[in-house]
Amino acid sequence: MYTLFYYPQSASLAPHILLELIGEPYQLELVDIKKNANRSAQYLKLSPAGQVPALVDDDFTLFESAAISQYLAEKHIDKQLIPTELKLKSQCLQWMHFMSASIHSDLLMYTYPERHTQSALMYDDLIRSQQGRLEQGFGIVDALLQDNHYLFANQFTLCDSYLFMLCERAKTFLERTPSLKNLRRYYRQISATPAINKALEMAEF
Repeated sequence: MYTLFYYPQSASLAPHILLELIGEPYQLELVDIKKNANRSAQYLKLSPAGQVPALVDDDFTLFESAAISQYLAEKHIDKQLIPTELKLKSQCLQWMHFMSASIHSDLLMYTYPERHTQSALMYDDLIRSQQGRLEQGFGIVDALLQDNHYLFANQFTLCDSYLFMLCERAKTFLERTPSLKNLRRYYRQISATPAINKALEMAEF
């Protein structure tokens, strides 16, 4: 059985949605970041940087949301959450890497400026700087959604579970950014997915 170590409103939401779509038995294990549970010796054996999520699959352990998502999608290839053809698969992973390395990183700095400077005087500057970067990054994705219901291959893939996680964490930003109208539409539509609703409900305290 899978065990997903999670925290509400974190990157664990992306693989959690995939677990719901896959339909195999799994259990959730809360890592209470507010109580520094992510820094415990036990959890650091699973995720050396103390980041959430981590996944345990019998005797196999994996951390990093994007890596876990790819593992689940490839292990359950029959669910068609990742393409099997090499070029399509590479494009799919291209968008996963872009969202993980660019948009997610910018979003974390935008949301938690105090983690990136020792001077409180710099918080506003960091937020303004990241606001522009987020607009640009999300804007690239917004353009893709102009004529598409899903991010890639016109079907729900691991890219959509990751993008929804980003939208959920950045929903206030999306509402305040007029140019991201396609992304707001996407977020509203995809929120109706039963697997997403269940994952959100289960991940609450």
